[in-house]
Amino acid sequence: MYNGHKRVHAIKFQSVALPNGLIANLYGPVEGKRHDAGIVAESGLLHDLERHAFSTVGQPLCIYGDPAYPLRVHLQGPFQGAALTPQMEMFNGSMSSVRVSVEWLFGDILNYFKFLDFKKYLKVGLSNIGKTYVICALMRNALTCLYGNQTSEFFELEPPSLQEYFR
Repeated sequence: MYNGHKRVHAIKFQSVALPNGLIANLYGPVEGKRHDAGIVAESGLLHDLERHAFSTVGQPLCIYGDPAYPLRVHLQGPFQGAALTPQMEMFNGSMSSVRVSVEWLFGDILNYFKFLDFKKYLKVGLSNIGKTYVICALMRNALTCLYGNQTSEFFELEPPSLQEYFR
């Protein structure tokens, strides 16, 4: 579980953040040293998107990820390179603010469940960190259903009721 880049023992999760403020398709835990592109391939998310992510008229729908993810029809990222057009730069700028809203959700989990951030007490192999994080994410989604959050307000979308979420 050693992550040489950050020089800590760590686990990672991958998820899809919905504009209504919910965390969806949480995958993990995986070793902290694993690359995001490998995790997305292992998770089966791309396969699920290829099978199910289409509009009512058959147009492919896509999600937006950071530059670490591979570009696919259903998984888009920022434009890269030196020769970006003004439209490409505008797209990158507008999507950057959307990516920040995703980070709010992960921050919410650590903010509401502060014990997840105490490295001194969370030891891989000595406590079930992975399951604890998944349960905290589920509980954070439940809180979002009850009270909303910064992401749902940013996108002006109401989360489902608690009853709808757990149905």
